Amino acid sequence: MDLKLLNDKKTSWIFRVIRWLVWLFSPKYQLEGTENLPDEPCVIVGNHSHMYGPIMGELYTPVRHYVWCAGEMMKREEVAAYAYRDFWSGKPKGTRWFYRILSHLITPLALCVFNNAHTIAVYHDTRLITTYRESIEKLKEGYSMVIFPECYDEHNNIVHGFQDKFIDLARFYYKKTGTELNFVPMYLAPKLKKVYYGKPIRFRADADIKTERGRICGELMDAITEIAVSLPEHTVIPYPNISARHYGKNIPLEVYQNEQAEEKTG
Repeated sequence: MDLKLLNDKKTSWIFRVIRWLVWLFSPKYQLEGTENLPDEPCVIVGNHSHMYGPIMGELYTPVRHYVWCAGEMMKREEVAAYAYRDFWSGKPKGTRWFYRILSHLITPLALCVFNNAHTIAVYHDTRLITTYRESIEKLKEGYSMVIFPECYDEHNNIVHGFQDKFIDLARFYYKKTGTELNFVPMYLAPKLKKVYYGKPIRFRADADIKTERGRICGELMDAITEIAVSLPEHTVIPYPNISARHYGKNIPLEVYQNEQAEEKTG
């Protein structure tokens, strides 16, 4: 854990203790491909892997950075409903009562962690403009953004589909600075205890924004997938909070699809 990178923001002592404990008991990651990170601020885009992604983003990103975080996890009145809906609503009906209670119990912890960590609140309504504004200010100060944009739409056995509005950050940043942002693909492999950074993908300011959303998201998902399938076989921790027995492997998609088909017919 690089304390020089983490101590540039004033935080509560309680959060510092929590962060140290998380660092102590969470996987210690080796970083590969850091030479692909530009010398200028960029947007690092990775697979979520449950909570492994945000934890790794906070503790191990090797450049000054902020992590995009669900804004609901930073608002006392919104934490419980969001946590239950996003984390545990898919649990068996007989246990959902427990997770409803748990979603309220974690509220104080969530407020402490997400309001003290290097986070920027992200919303999916009109408040999104605040996310862009704050992100642009941090980019101008030399920070990079770390974003985990997966949603529940299936894409392949490595990543789920990406929500694409985060690409607009590059459009607004270009208007403010005249600089085209780079998007760096990142693959997190908790089972290998490694993080891999791919080659940057540069925003094209002269292209239609809808085209750029599709192009950059597609190239990022392809790059993350290519990194994953090039590695030794390992379990992929997916975005959805599903049972571990349903986790897949990082095998090429066509092999994965054949295995799935055989299971259904077998």
